[in-house]
This record gives sequence, C-alpha cells and structure tokens, in this order.
Amino acid sequence: MRPYYGDRPSLCVVRLDNKTFKLYFVNILPRPILHSEIIKIDGHAHIMPSHWPSLAEKYGYKGFIQLKDDLATDTKDMYRDDGVFFRKVSRNCWDPTAILKDMDKYKVDMMLLCTIPVLFNYWAKAEDASDWCMFLNDHLCNVQNEYPNRFMCLGTLPMQDSKLAVKELERIAKLGMLGVEIGSNIDGVNLDDKSLFPVYEAAENLNMSIFVHPWNMMGEKEMTKYWLPWLVGMPAEESRAICSMIFGGVFDRFPKLRVMFAHGGGSFALTLGRIAHGYTCRPDLVNINNVMNPKSYMGKFWVDGITHDTKALQYIMDTFGMDKVVYGTDYPFPLGDLEHGKFIETDNSITAQQKKNLFKNNILEFLNLAT
Repeated sequence: MRPYYGDRPSLCVVRLDNKTFKLYFVNILPRPILHSEIIKIDGHAHIMPSHWPSLAEKYGYKGFIQLKDDLATDTKDMYRDDGVFFRKVSRNCWDPTAILKDMDKYKVDMMLLCTIPVLFNYWAKAEDASDWCMFLNDHLCNVQNEYPNRFMCLGTLPMQDSKLAVKELERIAKLGMLGVEIGSNIDGVNLDDKSLFPVYEAAENLNMSIFVHPWNMMGEKEMTKYWLPWLVGMPAEESRAICSMIFGGVFDRFPKLRVMFAHGGGSFALTLGRIAHGYTCRPDLVNINNVMNPKSYMGKFWVDGITHDTKALQYIMDTFGMDKVVYGTDYPFPLGDLEHGKFIETDNSITAQQKKNLFKNNILEFLNLAT
C-alpha cells in the first residue's frame, strides 16, 4: 500500500484497507552535533535496514534483493528473489551499535551513512521505487535521529522518475537530511541526461549535496572473472560519471550544485590528460555542448580519498584540489579502507593541514556544514 504524507513533514498516514488507517511519525532530524573535538569524519560508509518484507510479493514482480538470516554465523545472505546469491554481510552492515564499536576502535568520530547501491532499484517501476526509497530514507532518518552525534545520513531517490525523485528530495530535506546518494548511471542512463536536470535543480535550490557512487558497472557481463567489475569497472564508472557531468554541462548549468564522486573519482585523475587532449583534438565529438576544458572544472566538485595508496592520494589532491578530497572508507565492505585512514595518519609526507582537511574540513564543506 502507498504511504500518504500530510502537510507536516513528520506525519505519515498509511492506508491499510478501505476503512482503516495507521498513523506513525518519522522524527525531524536534529542538526548533526558538531564540536571542536571532532577530528575524524568518515565521508563514505554504508548501512541497510535489518529486514524488509518480500518486495516481489508487495509489488507483484521479481528482481529485488531479499535477506536471509544465517543465525549460526550472525550474518545475513543478500540474494535476488529469483534465488541468485549476491553477498554475505555481517552485523556491522545493519546494526548501528556494531558500527559504533568499530568507530570507537579506530577513533572515528562520525560517519556519513548511505544505502548500498544494489538497493537503488532504478530498474523497478517508478511508483514502487518511490515507495521503497521512502522506506530506506525513513530508516536512515531514524539512525541519524538516534545517534545525532555519531551519524549523518544521505538519502536515496527514485531517479528513474524525476518528478518522484524531486518529491522525495523535498520530503527528506524537510526531515533534515543533508543530501542524497545516486548511482554513476541510472539503469544505463548517463548523468548528463536532461531528464535528470530537475533533480539537480532541486538539489541546488534545497542546498542538498549529491554523492555519486559506482554501480551497475559497464561491461560487467563481459568480465566476470577475477572480481574485475569491482577492480576495473568501478573506477571506470566514476570516470564515466564525471565526464558525463562535465561534457553534459551540468556544472555550468548548476554552478552551486555540490557533488562528490566515490573511490577517488575512479580512473578520472590519471586519464585527465587524455580526456583534455580529446577535448582539444576532437571538439566535434567531445565538446558538443560548448563547455570549458575539462581541467577547468577541477576544484568544482569533491572526491573521496579511497585510494589505499598515499602517492595516489597525493596525486588526486594535486589534481582536484587539497580542499576537495574527503577521507572515506566504503565501510563495511572488504574493498574499502577497513583500517580507517591508517595509511593517511601514518604517512609523514601528508601535512598536518592536509590531514585536517581530509578528515574533517572538506566533508563539512561538501555538506554545507562548515562554520
């Protein structure tokens, strides 16, 4: 059944049948509790609800991710409702108290949480995706509301329908969320597509940040061995997203839009010279929207610093700007930085000011929380 939202942003009324209504409240989020003692903020981490009903039964068709408890190991199996296994996850993927234990162990003061990209469901019917996003966003709101001094959250949107996406963006903005996470493509549609511009315009007007995360990697079916979709596809996806937004004129059309790209911007920084050369030598193919040289856009968006390598980290700081790189971990997944910034903290070639920017200042700027 569809939720019906009243005028008050915290009120939700759900129709159970033709005669009965159920009312419940989603609390408006307090402003994140920030103070001078905060040193380390993880700008890229994930969480999901501990359970949800069968979406195939709810929406009437298959393809959705479901959970199955493995009580013997205190884990959950994520699988498609057609039986295809996706991933096994541990308690720190859904339990905030387990996340807090890891944060305390590694002296992480705050985390910016967002959903797991496989739960975007951009392929689903738009109305169903909108309903699903409300469920995920209310869960994220509740986590942030319960631990406002430890967690900040980014919502998710039904990006396959801009009108519904803007509606949900407006709702979560009223609830106090700081921004949203979107995919590097929208079920194959690049981020320069004009159908997405109303979402960018609304995010700019509402002061909502956008975090772009790789998913649905191009060429995934052709490179199934060696975990190549994650090792090769993900970096390529982020470069795809950055190039699409630059050459599509998104940063020119929406100059106040705050965007951060995951995984160090993927392969973009190391191929920027090639990309800029292509802009110059084949403007008929590349510069069809009359944008500036790609190098001119450095400093206009953020990337996280998940590189696992201090030389690579220094290179992306030099490329994107020292104030545009954010410490992040991709917690709790194994390809992430599960030593929580140790390679940054122990490297003496990174200055104290750079570390301060990486661990705190830059993420606050991205979220419009800097004082």
